[in-house]
Amino acid sequence: METLYLGCLAGGALFALISVLFGDWIGDALGGAFDALSFEFLQPIVLAGMVTVFGGAGILIERYANLTPALGMTAAVLCGLASGLLLYFGYVKPMRGSENSVGYSMNDLVGKIGEITVPVPEKGYGEVMVHMGGSGNTLHTAFSFDGDWIPSGVRIVVIDVVDGTLGVSELDKQEKGLE
Repeated sequence: METLYLGCLAGGALFALISVLFGDWIGDALGGAFDALSFEFLQPIVLAGMVTVFGGAGILIERYANLTPALGMTAAVLCGLASGLLLYFGYVKPMRGSENSVGYSMNDLVGKIGEITVPVPEKGYGEVMVHMGGSGNTLHTAFSFDGDWIPSGVRIVVIDVVDGTLGVSELDKQEKGLE
């Protein structure tokens, strides 16, 4: 039994090392060949962790617990499963939800609320800070969509995007026009 446990410990550790060093290259080479067979819980890091902990726990239980081989194997399997659950719910699942992009398209700005930072003349350009929600604020060149002078500090709404420049209008005017 000790040979099985040592093999699992060494194999799991070797698999984890290879995954860290060559994981992206191997994933690209296989091109998603195993995507149809995958289950969300059976991620490579979870499997490697389970096998490694199974092997390590098996060695420790066999040497120090004085259990029968069947009970020792059962305890090692339970330790491996527990480590897999901890890895999945403590690392893999939270990391899956953390994959965000702060990139956006200029057309995504239409309808967003912002504030004039550099006054926008009737004919010409100024600057506007647009609030992007969770990713912060962004500054852009702006022109007055209505052809009105817009002073600094006024809240605006983005109406249009023309050649990478935001066409803006005063938010208060838009709200009054809707009433």
